[in-house]
Amino acid sequence: MSKNKKLLFLDLFSGCGGLSLGLEKAGMQCLAGIDFLEPAIATFKKNHKHAHAICADIKNLNPKDINKLIENKKVDLICGGPPCQGFSTIGPGNADDKRNHLFLDFVRFVKFFSPKYILIENVTGLVAKKNQDTLESIFNCFNELGYKLDIRVLTASHYGVPQSRRRVIILGNNINIQNRFPKKEFANLNEKIKGLKKVRTVGWAFENLISFRNKIHNHDLESAFIKNNLEKARINLVPEGKSIRYEKDEKEYLPKELWFDHDWSKMSEKRFREAKYQRLDTKKPSPTIVTNRKMYYHPSENRYLTQREAAALQSFPSNFKFCGSISKQWTQIGNAVPPVLARKIGEGILHMEENKRKKVKEEQRFDFDLIRSVAFKYDKDTYEQSKEKQLDLDINF
Repeated sequence: MSKNKKLLFLDLFSGCGGLSLGLEKAGMQCLAGIDFLEPAIATFKKNHKHAHAICADIKNLNPKDINKLIENKKVDLICGGPPCQGFSTIGPGNADDKRNHLFLDFVRFVKFFSPKYILIENVTGLVAKKNQDTLESIFNCFNELGYKLDIRVLTASHYGVPQSRRRVIILGNNINIQNRFPKKEFANLNEKIKGLKKVRTVGWAFENLISFRNKIHNHDLESAFIKNNLEKARINLVPEGKSIRYEKDEKEYLPKELWFDHDWSKMSEKRFREAKYQRLDTKKPSPTIVTNRKMYYHPSENRYLTQREAAALQSFPSNFKFCGSISKQWTQIGNAVPPVLARKIGEGILHMEENKRKKVKEEQRFDFDLIRSVAFKYDKDTYEQSKEKQLDLDINF
């Protein structure tokens, strides 16, 4: 590939543009981002000044019109994260959720533009047993269009994101070459392996990704203050990196007058479904940043995180500005692909482009249960070595 020619891509279901930002940092060029949420597209437009920002429901868009808008430029890559609420492991999960099938619109655009490469991001619930039919449908649709697809479950902290975010990444190409995923560059917490860098932490993020030229954007401290007196009294007693999930936590951190009005013996599994009053630990990567701004608390201050702090944990640079109300900003941040992870994936695609003459001679198969078995283990990536054998997990249904 000529050093002067960049791969051109379309970002479907772009949200605020975390995926696009990472791919551009890798050396590609975004032609357009499409999303139906106005605040997200406003953010996309503000931070991607050379790309078209299209606010529309993809079901109502004709690829021919998009092609005209981008002046008939050859699209090399189509990427995106189709809505995944039905696949979520946090929510109830609904395999029949109609939003799951928006990938068919993704397929429609791929069929029209016929890019060399495709990239899909989704939550780990996609590889759950109950969603296997949906996953098979995704692969079958693209196989019929001539694309070779592979899938991995990646942990964002392995690539420099200060967050233990776990995501499914699907790569595909129609030029019969091997799909390339990024290699693990950062170790797990307290893991020492030659050649791997030390994991990035909450403390690292707050030191490096908060201010830009002595200015801090989207850092609304007033909105992060806790208004409820009982909540303030409780979080004041919870140490950094700790939370309350079990009865033992309640007794260890809180005096009796601040205990919850619960009978622990009658609760499912005798615990809260999600930890309460969870303070982040500056010495560890953060848990998965979600769209709920009250999910986590500051490591040492008695308040919630600001949007800027959450964005830093998602690896957004400090000069990336978010638009819309505070709640809409949180939605954009929680739903985004971490740009640093996206950059590493993009570098893998560029490696594919540079080696596109190396055709694949034989198709490889893998055990689907193997991918599922490591999907929810944050210290593992599905391509990592198992004993002395490298797992090459190509999906062929």
